[in-house]
Amino acid sequence: MATELQPPAPGQPVYIIDGARTPFLKAGGRRGPFTPVDLAVQCGRPLLLRQPFSPQDFDQVILGCVNVVAEEMNPARVAALRLGMGEAMPAYTVQINCGSGMQSIDTAAQYIRNGSSDLILAGGTEALSHSPLLFSQPAVKWFSRVQGANNFPAKLGAMLQFRPGFLKPEVGLVKGLTDPIVELNMGQTAEVLAHLFNISRERADEYALSSHQRLAHAQEQGWLDDEVVAAITPQGKILKADDGVRPDNSLEALGKLKPVFERPYGKVTAGNSSQITDGASWVILASEQAVLKYNLKPRAVIVDSHWAALDPEIMGLGPVLAGSALLKRHQYSMQDIDLWELNEAFAAQVLACQAAWDDADFSRRVLGLERPLGRIDHKRLNIDGGGISLGHPVAASGNRIVLHLINALHRNGLKRGIATECIGGGQAGAMLIETV
Repeated sequence: MATELQPPAPGQPVYIIDGARTPFLKAGGRRGPFTPVDLAVQCGRPLLLRQPFSPQDFDQVILGCVNVVAEEMNPARVAALRLGMGEAMPAYTVQINCGSGMQSIDTAAQYIRNGSSDLILAGGTEALSHSPLLFSQPAVKWFSRVQGANNFPAKLGAMLQFRPGFLKPEVGLVKGLTDPIVELNMGQTAEVLAHLFNISRERADEYALSSHQRLAHAQEQGWLDDEVVAAITPQGKILKADDGVRPDNSLEALGKLKPVFERPYGKVTAGNSSQITDGASWVILASEQAVLKYNLKPRAVIVDSHWAALDPEIMGLGPVLAGSALLKRHQYSMQDIDLWELNEAFAAQVLACQAAWDDADFSRRVLGLERPLGRIDHKRLNIDGGGISLGHPVAASGNRIVLHLINALHRNGLKRGIATECIGGGQAGAMLIETV
């Protein structure tokens, strides 16, 4: 399942200097006020303005984006230009589903580590509310027949083949969240894990409630104020905070929700799943030379990263493979990692990862370990909530969890953390961070 372990690549150290993100905003069944590039610009502009160097001093821009809208092909380049980074600024977009925002960081780190770049802006952005409505394949074929008719009788005959059902659109987001190989949507893959590891509905709801309580507490304490940059709509409305959190949530309310994907006995509901949201996140990566040149103050160093793959049907277990690879390579135990950010795609998926780490048979057969690594202490896992309470704008989440991990480590006076996530299609990424 996992890739063969290799030693971390030698080379220059890679520092994360700063970062910012927008509030994560619920899609709510309507188109949001921001496109993917709008979101990237909203948090990118104040981030760049507070740096002691010019936006044009960057070597390149790398941006993750999955749901690219037609008006913004290569959103990295469009965002770079709108951010005033100059016409000569190379910029490109990466896409590895949920891992896109982390992939942008990892790719940037490789450029800096090998000495070919010194200063890179790496991010992730997603406006899921702008997911397109698509014509069905029968409708597309009908349009093609009409367009291809080369005389009036043929065109009239093709037009008469119209059916009212052609006007019913297919939701692009639903199609995008369904794996084309195993033909399961992401929620169904979480149901598979809940079945394999006997995750109860009650435990999933308890985890979801904890996520909301932790995010609400972090907002009340102002712990996210330095991380989240307010977004301003075209109408002048100021959006300051993640709006998916429900501080008054309860197990009773969560328990009343019906399963979404496997009725009537499924464990995955709208209440214990990540929310469909819009959002963007950036981090600035620098070499040691850039740190000295601009007198920068690094916040963290990227120690290592690992990418893994597995059966798409159990894609939610990906963090176990990727995270375990980092622990094994550096000879760390679970207790050696001060904080973990494990993206909350679904509560059942997070709990299944915990169960897999604690399962002797899984550890031996899949991870190649003599004994289980054990569960992550809940006090060290997603300490300020996660995707269930603040949302999962696909390409932005991997970037956000790295940024937030750094901030949470600093806030608590801690040193070492791992950010990891499952990736639709049966993959996973993990990144080992140490504060400076």
